[in-house]
Amino acid sequence: MNFSEPGSRTLARSGPGRNGATPRLRPPHVPVLRRRLPRPDLPRDLRLRALALAICSAWVSTSAQAQAQTQTPAEAVVDAPAAGVYTPAQACRIVNWRRASRGGLRPLSLPTPATGTADADRIVIEADRLSGETGLSLQARGDVRLQRGELTVQADELEYRYPTDRMRALGSIEMWRGQDYYSGSEIDIDTRESEGWFLNPTFHFARTQAGGGADRIDFLGRDRMVVLGATYSSCEVEPGQTVPWQLSARRVRLDFEANEGLAEGAVLRFFDVPILALPALSFPVTDARKSGWLPPHINLASTSSLELGVPYYWNIAPSHDATLTPYLSLKRGASLDSEIRYLRDRDGGTLDSSWLPDDRVTGEQRWSLGWRHTGQFGDVLPADGAWTYDWRTLRVSDDDYWKDGLRGVDSLTPRLLGSSVQLNQRRALRSDDDAQIDQWLYARVQHWQVLQSKVATDAIVAPYQREPQIGALWRAQRGGLSGSLQTEVNRFSLVQDGSAGGSRAHLVGDVAWAIGDGGWQLTPRVGLNAARYQTDTVLGNGERQAGRSVPTFSLESAWSFERPTRLFGRDMTQTLEPRLLYVHTPWRDLAGLPNYDSARLDLNAHSLFSPNAFSGVDWVSEAEQVTTGLSSRYLDAGNGAQLASVGIAQRYVLSDPQAAPDGRQVSKGYSDLYLLGTLNTVPNWTFDTAVQYSPELRQVERSISSMTYSPGPFRTATLGYRLQRGASEQVALGWQWPIRGPLPGLFSELVAAAGTPAQAAVAQARASGSAGTRSTASSCVGTLYGVGRLDYSVTDRRVSGAVLGFEYDAGCWIGRVVALRQSTGASEATTRLMFQLELVGLSRLGSNPLGVLKDNVPGYMLLRDPKADGSLSSGTAATPVP
Repeated sequence: MNFSEPGSRTLARSGPGRNGATPRLRPPHVPVLRRRLPRPDLPRDLRLRALALAICSAWVSTSAQAQAQTQTPAEAVVDAPAAGVYTPAQACRIVNWRRASRGGLRPLSLPTPATGTADADRIVIEADRLSGETGLSLQARGDVRLQRGELTVQADELEYRYPTDRMRALGSIEMWRGQDYYSGSEIDIDTRESEGWFLNPTFHFARTQAGGGADRIDFLGRDRMVVLGATYSSCEVEPGQTVPWQLSARRVRLDFEANEGLAEGAVLRFFDVPILALPALSFPVTDARKSGWLPPHINLASTSSLELGVPYYWNIAPSHDATLTPYLSLKRGASLDSEIRYLRDRDGGTLDSSWLPDDRVTGEQRWSLGWRHTGQFGDVLPADGAWTYDWRTLRVSDDDYWKDGLRGVDSLTPRLLGSSVQLNQRRALRSDDDAQIDQWLYARVQHWQVLQSKVATDAIVAPYQREPQIGALWRAQRGGLSGSLQTEVNRFSLVQDGSAGGSRAHLVGDVAWAIGDGGWQLTPRVGLNAARYQTDTVLGNGERQAGRSVPTFSLESAWSFERPTRLFGRDMTQTLEPRLLYVHTPWRDLAGLPNYDSARLDLNAHSLFSPNAFSGVDWVSEAEQVTTGLSSRYLDAGNGAQLASVGIAQRYVLSDPQAAPDGRQVSKGYSDLYLLGTLNTVPNWTFDTAVQYSPELRQVERSISSMTYSPGPFRTATLGYRLQRGASEQVALGWQWPIRGPLPGLFSELVAAAGTPAQAAVAQARASGSAGTRSTASSCVGTLYGVGRLDYSVTDRRVSGAVLGFEYDAGCWIGRVVALRQSTGASEATTRLMFQLELVGLSRLGSNPLGVLKDNVPGYMLLRDPKADGSLSSGTAATPVP
């Protein structure tokens, strides 16, 4: 079983290890009296490494320094190993127990032999007493210190025997490689064959604040070793206290040449309670991907009851892999999920599927299929004119698939599933200081699967399919003169009625000239929207063909003024930014023409200053109107940060318009008022609002407002309000807040208490709220967080959605419990309960609620940065051996 959670997909290629600088030599005949070096202060919250790295680093480092002692005993100066010998940084890679997750596949990366020369590095031995026989042995006694670059070894006694190339160190052995620390009681190793043993070794990593130990290490050669009585944990406790979590194994075999480790009698304990035990556990010892089992998934939902999944990661090839996950649901039965990924020079993709052969609830076969394939033709880059393609497919077996909460529907619109094939080319026809001309050529076929409800009031309108869409777009700019031209041909059809389709060819373009400088700008623009239709059914005039062309002229002006001012006791810069848009579009009778892709735009700052009140191509609004707007911003005079802003805009109709294409008749000479504002002047508080107000009805038609309080990292609360008159009214509350334990903001006190620059840097990172360094692995008191979101429908007088959970951060482990309730209809909802135990530096066990929290809780921060949380590197899996 592999104790890891899927992570980033990019494997870093590791090059040869660094050789330390040659130390300055002391005359060997002068005794050097030095006190034993103290153990360095180690920062406590950087990335954890795996057990095999610790054992291997101790072994290879000691082996390398012992092998080097075959030279010049009289000077106690030892040359480095010859070329082709692994250095510790090369031979010992991070143990990588995590499979790859969504993203780009990572190339295989294997250890590379060193290529340095024999004189690239040297070893200096210092001691109270040095003695020996030339060509036979060297003895060092009394506060022995060996140094080689970043490697430092201290021992009571050290002996090197030249005929056998064997080194032996005794008594309180301490070793540092950089800031990583190792200790033991006795080591004896043949530096030529790399065979020997190390008694009672322990290790501790500065970058991870994690470590472990063993009873004995037997070295069986440069690439193989056996570890007896091994342990690993990121938790530090006082003597006599229980370690919160610990991974132990009776016997561990490591083979670096074969990239395989085998742990016998592996047991994972949580507060001394075994939570996972395996007779044998196989895992990789480099950052190369490896096939094997991943941590189990445990789900609990109202639609599927208790569900258990055990994923298997299959490393098919360097550019192909797959994850197969059999699931067993107490309510619905057995199912199989799969994810297949591939990446080649010019293309790549992902194929996801979920198959439930016999649903115990419905008695039917249920499935979902998602495929994404992208690529390009030729060797040139897409920006240089290469043709690229994109194939996307998402399909499910039935209309109720989304409602039953089955896996496989990863879409922002779970009831509207799209599939498309698209071909694109972008090319710069001209790009110089005088002008820029770009060209886009494209073609697309687009289909939809609409998951309709059995309740008529919950039905949704299906959009038209494009079979196909072929077009070209040109954009040009020279100085203040700019223009665009789009021409396109479409064939439309409906899913539920294949006869209600047709074809459309259209041309849309404009030419604009921007005049002005930074303080003002005047932009006249002339545009044309022309289209030709051929329908499958007869139009209202008895014809199957029709056409129209609609010209548009607009004139836009904008100004920007500013002045110094003082508000709320602060020096500020106030801006005043008026904006004016005049639009003239003659009326055309479009009511009898097809509408394939147009809809009226909601009133907002963008639509008010748009020449057309509709989206798409088919409908163009008649206009003889002026839109006016005025905004003002308050900026901090020192750093330019925006502290507050207000704005207002309204459209005025200059002539009586005809009926709009959607049948709406404008009975007044002005639009609703649109108002917006933000306020950030109060420390830790943020206010935002946007309101659509009807002067005629004297009421608010639509509004969106939010208020956020965030005094520091991991402390945020947001209250939101949404209103759409006659449709919905909703209040939302989201939060992430510490309930009990030390507050993240108090970490700033550590900066003053830090004794070393390294400690100060780490403490400052904590004080700044850096996720991933906020908690230490040795925290004595954990922090309990409440996290969640509540959506309350004022119209329906019920909770329409909820996320409620708790997170407990104990430093070296994190526990999460999250409940998710989603509305699937006027009186229907689904509920999921997720449990997760994150052992920092090792794995996440259980169902993963982090995606739910990030998507639903405004301002949510991960308690650990997944790129720096010390978890074992991603990309491989471990395999339980029968």
